[in-house]
Amino acid sequence: MEMNYLKNTDINIRDPFVLVHNGRYYLYGTRAATCWGPATGLDVYVSDDLKNWSEAIPCFENDGTFWADQNYWAPEVHEWLGKFYMFASFKADGVCRGTAILRADDPTGPFEPYSDGPVTPGDWECLDGTLYVSRDGRPFLVFCHEWVQVIDGEICAIPLTADLRSAAGDPVLLFKATDLKGVQPSVSSEGVKGFVTDGPFFWRTSDGSLLCLWSAYGPDGYVEALALSDNGEIDGDFRQIKPLYEKDGGHGMVFRATDGQLYLTLHSPNSHGDERPRFYPLEDTGDRLIVRATSSF
Repeated sequence: MEMNYLKNTDINIRDPFVLVHNGRYYLYGTRAATCWGPATGLDVYVSDDLKNWSEAIPCFENDGTFWADQNYWAPEVHEWLGKFYMFASFKADGVCRGTAILRADDPTGPFEPYSDGPVTPGDWECLDGTLYVSRDGRPFLVFCHEWVQVIDGEICAIPLTADLRSAAGDPVLLFKATDLKGVQPSVSSEGVKGFVTDGPFFWRTSDGSLLCLWSAYGPDGYVEALALSDNGEIDGDFRQIKPLYEKDGGHGMVFRATDGQLYLTLHSPNSHGDERPRFYPLEDTGDRLIVRATSSF
């Protein structure tokens, strides 16, 4: 039977995340159509070549018992001790937005609730949690403390228990949105003016340097920014360096393809209904990542 494949231009998601597992690519993201209101689930797309994708496979669906029913955002999936863990943001009336952790036996799911509600602080508005594992094997949840609550958006880290089920300490501030030169303010629907932090993701370069990708708004729209740790670890001082992408695209991550090539994926443009996953080849220069291609696929 002939398979009907989707191209990247057919996939309307925000916050793309690629898991490479057993020679295949698994693409997760926010369903753009239900991004800003009621939501019911999350999907994964599967590919062998990054250009031809399966139809959307629902990998998590709220059966009516899950605590959140709004803003299902930014799913990331990480393999840990033989299982697959999804870190995603969720919201409900009267409950602060936060990152919860789900678990499955397979990258296509079905993912089931694993943490007891959000792992992020209960009285903080948070989003975009990612897993970071230190050189000595300690897991951390890194997330955004939202600008709508703190005005100058923050990137924070909190240690996790070894089973990834809950927080194992207090959050620590890594850096703020205004640490990025030229960052531009945003205004919320309630009229709050502040500075956005979105989508932290960590990558260790070939010389051992630790980079944090994250997003904010710059003069030309959504930005994929880069911060460099001064000691190669999460407890270092992070300095903002030249952004990876500055032309209305962001919330990205880095992965290594099966042929060894590094790629940046992000969504662009950042306008509702038009978002698509983009893939840019990267060069690792030792302590930096550089986008070498002028166009994506």
